Amino acid sequence: MSGVLGALIPVFLIIALGQVLKRTLLPEDSHWVALERLTYFILFPALLIVSISRAELGHVKVFEVSASLLGAIGLFAALLTVLRKPICRSFALMGPSYTSVVQGSLRWNSYIALAVSGSLAGTAGLAVAAVGLTVMIPTLNTISVMVLARHGERAAGGNRSMLAQIVRNPFIWSCAVGALINALHLPVPAVLLDFGDILGRSSLALGLLVVGAGLRLADLRRPRPATWFTSIIKLLGLPLVAISIALMLGLRDVDLLVVAVGASVPSAPNGYVLARQMGGDAPLLAEILTVQTVLAALTMPAIIAGLAHLAG
Repeated sequence: MSGVLGALIPVFLIIALGQVLKRTLLPEDSHWVALERLTYFILFPALLIVSISRAELGHVKVFEVSASLLGAIGLFAALLTVLRKPICRSFALMGPSYTSVVQGSLRWNSYIALAVSGSLAGTAGLAVAAVGLTVMIPTLNTISVMVLARHGERAAGGNRSMLAQIVRNPFIWSCAVGALINALHLPVPAVLLDFGDILGRSSLALGLLVVGAGLRLADLRRPRPATWFTSIIKLLGLPLVAISIALMLGLRDVDLLVVAVGASVPSAPNGYVLARQMGGDAPLLAEILTVQTVLAALTMPAIIAGLAHLAG
């Protein structure tokens, strides 16, 4: 448990620092919008390209890791789709609010996942996390765009708008570029990889600071029932299903650990940007993100420590 906390505490301290900076040194929203755009369009895509292209996948059980993560996502995506009308009735949700429940239930915070995977398992953990990034980011961004295009306020945009959003998403194309370089062993000049590596290394700290600055602590006073429902799915249901699938597929050690980390992180702040762009309920999603990030400081150590006890 102490090792788990030792890896998680620095991550959540950086998130807390982001909240402090937002209230003191960098109070203007424009500061954080600029950092968010820089991280979203440049720094994190650079990290994805370099991490995925350099990942040594020979010792990673790629199929099993992918199946564990995608299996859990697929199950809950299907349940949320089939039960959309009962969910909306139960929580008095309109279409845009439903999209925030979907995003809050399924997306994962890549910044926290990478930072914790590296802290707990070093290079081996980052290699497994790269597999997770490659399969999860395109899948989750595609699901999010499709749900927003269908149920968001600007749902009339149709298939062309949905396709344009998918193509323009920087996380999707950066994963594709990194995977292509890795699979085909394309000869990329070392100076370009080093350039991307320097950019990418700065993305985790900046990304976590932006997450912290975006927390709306006032939302913690009385979260809506839909927020609790979404948080239970994301922080408890999703990791338990992913871990169960991983165990059934025979995953152990670092592979199993990173599956647990990737499935148990809170939802992604990038979903908030997407909600604003495509007519989702951005205030509800901001509330979900705040509650989940705070709760994850408790649920992640418990899940990972429980997994370590089970494996031991």
